Amino acid sequence: MAATATLQETPQVPMVLERPQMSLRTHMQPVITTELEEKHERAFITANSQPITLESLGTDYITPVFARDNEVCISHNLFIGAVYDAVREFYNGETVDEPLIRVSHIIKGRIPEAIHKKSNELLPSDITEYFERSAFCINIPSIVEDVCGNPLNLTVVGVKSYGRDNLGGRLTPQRFSVAVGFNCQCCCNLCIFTDNGYKEEIRAIQDREIYFATLSLLNLFDMSKQIYLLRSLGDLSLNESQFCQILGRMRLYSYLPPAMLRGIPQMLITDSQINSVAKQYFRDDNFKAENNGEISLWNFYNLITGATKNSYIDSFLPRSASATETVLGISAALRNEDSGYKWFLG
Repeated sequence: MAATATLQETPQVPMVLERPQMSLRTHMQPVITTELEEKHERAFITANSQPITLESLGTDYITPVFARDNEVCISHNLFIGAVYDAVREFYNGETVDEPLIRVSHIIKGRIPEAIHKKSNELLPSDITEYFERSAFCINIPSIVEDVCGNPLNLTVVGVKSYGRDNLGGRLTPQRFSVAVGFNCQCCCNLCIFTDNGYKEEIRAIQDREIYFATLSLLNLFDMSKQIYLLRSLGDLSLNESQFCQILGRMRLYSYLPPAMLRGIPQMLITDSQINSVAKQYFRDDNFKAENNGEISLWNFYNLITGATKNSYIDSFLPRSASATETVLGISAALRNEDSGYKWFLG
């Protein structure tokens, strides 16, 4: 696939006084089950999540409230709509795909009239439901870059978990996470950077605050720098001994005494995900090791980002960002640069 856009100067955030009034309903049409499954055939996140359309998310499920004053929360669909509007505004003139949405941890309730019914007597109209967690990915396929022979398109990702909010209290700012990075098209692995490309906590009471925070994040994102760093991973390789050494140290990391941890940067990759990296070292169709056991740092990075797709929604973005930081740190250590990640090399 040829690149349809090149790196270009980052556009400026438009100076507007309020968020333009856009209705996602005019852009999003109900999607039949087969079509929805096809769109999520190669999902950007997999663990314990299911695909859903924005239409269904906004009409078939309730929005929770703050219990003490009954103030309504910012719903998942309003969050997605605010980020989607910001992306469309910022990348005006580019092709912006509709959000791919995945949800998890459904929470059920009852309407007041059904409070005393037995569970087997409940009618569908008696039951209320909402999803505690949602994650979405907005691809921009007209901005494509080649990294080590793999096409990557620009993407914006958002995550919301009501578990981060105190819904038992009064109205307070809710917490949202948004990141901008790249999506490897052959596998949908996300390349998320903490450096000006990831806002782990947006606090908002109104969806317009999310809109402006997203515009600010997109304005700060240094696309050229991130592509340069990703391409640099293809210049280095690990032999089988180095690969095993790094994975072994990753397994040790969570058991290190506090005194040793103070000198090592944080790593959020779990043991089960490290095991997945070891497995895919031999089996991954796109990024497995060569016959002599060598593996490029770019391929190693994709084995890790592929493994972090198997994360719960609320931990997905932090682990994706941690994968990037860890591999870039190991890259610096291999180049004999000052890096706290030298510990992973032994």
